[in-house]
Amino acid sequence: MEQRIQEEIRRFVAESPANRFHDDDGPYFDEPLVGFAAADDPLFCQYKRIIGDFHLTPGELLEGAATVIVWVLPVAEATRMSNRLESDLPSRKWALTRSHGETLNGLLRRHLTAYLEGLGRRAVAPQYSPLWLELPETPAGIASTWSERHAAYAAGLGTFSLSDGLITERGVAHRVGSVITDLMFSPTPRTFASHRHNCLRYREGTCGLCIGRCPVGAITFAGHDKALCREFVYGTAPRRVAERYGVPHTGCGLCQTRVPCEATVPRGKKSMV
Repeated sequence: MEQRIQEEIRRFVAESPANRFHDDDGPYFDEPLVGFAAADDPLFCQYKRIIGDFHLTPGELLEGAATVIVWVLPVAEATRMSNRLESDLPSRKWALTRSHGETLNGLLRRHLTAYLEGLGRRAVAPQYSPLWLELPETPAGIASTWSERHAAYAAGLGTFSLSDGLITERGVAHRVGSVITDLMFSPTPRTFASHRHNCLRYREGTCGLCIGRCPVGAITFAGHDKALCREFVYGTAPRRVAERYGVPHTGCGLCQTRVPCEATVPRGKKSMV
């Protein structure tokens, strides 16, 4: 069944017209990564301490929850290349991927929920649950009642970076989605040594190139200033280029491109084990 779900997610992304640029017919995203986390994994309860008590467990979002299905949509190379050339604002391709590509991500959430229900199972996409809320002020800064990136970490798909992104085997430039179901799957093992292992800064004390890529100084060796980042991503950048690009959301992604972790887990000088 795990393989069947993986194939369905990959088929949907490959075949959906929503995964194509309107002007050149190229894809927003490459083939997805898919992972599974047990709904009763103790990590989800630990998130209430790590992130905040407001963060929901799978069981709080779906009665009888058994598995969290998570996917990562890697940003296509042509889009990443276009954003590498920028230093102040996101490229047009990146902005289109942020707006229209997230529309695809939403369609995939709804499709997988319906697909599982068609199998006679219960399912919910946390992003579309009435329990999903964005909270402007928490001990962790701006946060929500469900974190797709933390679900992806629980599902063995990657670890966190200095910029708070998730570095997967396909890098840090991606979108993430998840669906919770009462169908039982075998969990994907978490094989990394720590929750920050894939980031060279944390693993070796080197790198930090994402710091220089941030146009507003929201990333330092001390970490990521979420409020400063958010003001640029949802305020400054859209004000300056959203109308020109023809999208409501532009994203940024400068710290996710022209860095060693853009499209892979950087090996560095030390062992990856």
